[in-house]
Amino acid sequence: MKPNKRDISVVIPLYNEYESLPELAAWIDRVCRENTLTYEMIMVDDGSTDSSWSVIEQLKAQYGEQLRAIRFMRNYGKSAALYCGFEAAEGEVVFTMDADLQDSPDEIPRMRRMIIEEGYDLVSGWKRKRYDPASKRLPSKFFNWTARIVSGIKLHDFNCGLKCYRKKVVKSIEVYGEMHRYIPILAKNAGFARIGECEVHHQARKYGVSKFGIERMVKGYLDLITVTFMSRFGRSPMYFFGSLGTLMFLIGGGTTCWVIGSKIYKQLNDMPLRGVTEQPLFYLAILAIVLGVQLFLAGFLGELINRSSSERNKYLIETKL
Repeated sequence: MKPNKRDISVVIPLYNEYESLPELAAWIDRVCRENTLTYEMIMVDDGSTDSSWSVIEQLKAQYGEQLRAIRFMRNYGKSAALYCGFEAAEGEVVFTMDADLQDSPDEIPRMRRMIIEEGYDLVSGWKRKRYDPASKRLPSKFFNWTARIVSGIKLHDFNCGLKCYRKKVVKSIEVYGEMHRYIPILAKNAGFARIGECEVHHQARKYGVSKFGIERMVKGYLDLITVTFMSRFGRSPMYFFGSLGTLMFLIGGGTTCWVIGSKIYKQLNDMPLRGVTEQPLFYLAILAIVLGVQLFLAGFLGELINRSSSERNKYLIETKL
């Protein structure tokens, strides 16, 4: 059978996880054999400083063409690892799975059926019962609640590492920066709206320690703002900056006219008055005008940059007749 006829590809980003790799590979192999699935494991070593790559080389000798591996020169992050894994994947259905054994390969057949038989484009795992400390669970719940509100995608766990995709999905999206948390949003923006959820078993970490600290929550919200803005205004930045700039310009200009007009009226009617430059409102109005012009110019420059982009007329086409 040709390599490009695999039923599934399992993309496994990893960083310093040498202890868990043999057990994970054997687990995936057992599940796929029991369900008569042809498969490939794609392990992406994100610049590990332990013996992870040596273990991968040993596993390669054991599993042959069923194991493929990519090694980064340094640590680039999970999004970069997923991007390279997606690029290499050849399976009909593509899975992502963390290497720490907290994701269960036993979920593979059920999630694959949701893609093949129920027609989903993407199925995300939901770890209803988690074995993480409260310091990790509580911020995660708030983060997921915010992501649901902003994106309109009804998922309980955006950041679950166990997901599966129709092959066309991973070939159509670009994961960069820290956007691995928002792959469902990227997929929806690309036109893949059939997004499902599957409750999965979460296991306590068996080896090593978590590689993520509290700083990921800050990065997560900044990335959420970025992906939301790009999805709504990425192709037309003038709609956002131009509208906001015009509004501020009109408010500042109107306020300035009112301040000056008020002074003239009071002068004509011999009423007590203050100098225009003595009123804080006048300076706030001038500030609004300046900011309005700057925002408008930012939108204009964004349109010029977008017009010069090679991606400006790149669209995903479902079918041609």
